Amino acid sequence: MAARSAWRELLGTFVADPAERDRIANEISVHPVTLMRWVSGESSPRPHNLRQLLAALPKFQRTQLSPLIKDILPDLDDGKISFPTNEIPYEFMLNVLETRATTPDRFRSWAIIRMVLQQALKQLDPEHVGMAITVVRCMPPACNGKIRSLRETFGLGTPPWGGDLEEKALLLGVESLAGHVTTSCRLEQIGDLRTGKALLPAYQVEHEVSAIACPLMLGARVAGCLLLSCTQPNYFQPEARLSLIRGYTHLIALAFDASDFYNPDIIELCAMPPIGVQRAHFAGFRERVLNLMRESARSTASLANTQAEQLVWQEIEEALISLPFQS
Repeated sequence: MAARSAWRELLGTFVADPAERDRIANEISVHPVTLMRWVSGESSPRPHNLRQLLAALPKFQRTQLSPLIKDILPDLDDGKISFPTNEIPYEFMLNVLETRATTPDRFRSWAIIRMVLQQALKQLDPEHVGMAITVVRCMPPACNGKIRSLRETFGLGTPPWGGDLEEKALLLGVESLAGHVTTSCRLEQIGDLRTGKALLPAYQVEHEVSAIACPLMLGARVAGCLLLSCTQPNYFQPEARLSLIRGYTHLIALAFDASDFYNPDIIELCAMPPIGVQRAHFAGFRERVLNLMRESARSTASLANTQAEQLVWQEIEEALISLPFQS
């Protein structure tokens, strides 16, 4: 009886954070409420649920929980816990293509990006060592016809990064790994940011030790890149992981329209201020968007939410480029 309650109590500490609870529930295909019922004892998971649960946990948590579960399920075989392979599942690729073909225009990009990032995290970080994956796209050309910065548009992560990284988005410039890769249209990686010997420019953030970026291409044109960060050094060096990253980058590219890809000749990135400076300019972003939509509603040229957001992002870009820091 003690073991029966002990594993529930330990699981309760693992899923106390709502974001982590949602992540685990999504990976094992149950509702977050179901996890809480397991914790409270209102219901009990089936053996295959327990195996999926262990596979979804970070390694150090799995090590703690596994012995307690074996006390109530002696035939639990760790070898039967399935971890992602080094190939993108064929069924998943079919699902992406079906989503692209059947989802309404308004939601298509978001739907494809989210499902691809979720699958990529599951395969690239099966042990939950800590990873963030972010889609970085080119800002529209300025009045001079040049692309001056990139914008982080959507991201997901495993602890210590938060689940949804969209609210932490930044503008990236020539000093960033994403900027370097988008300009050169070539995959590049940094094995260990702690050495201080990286030849490539990088915007290092908290927890980030290694990083890689792969350009989003359509023919000879580029839309931005897929940016990945990890808490472990040299994590992206194995060829199997590089192959997965290239594959998932190609799938992400399906979320973009042809007009989102640009000739590299017009990409002339500026240097962007550090994170702290940028955050101050993002304050009140939503309010600025709503005000712009209200103003446009009074005229004949009413703006949709996405259009208003883009205009505010362009205003922020102009303000950041104009800061004395840039000179």
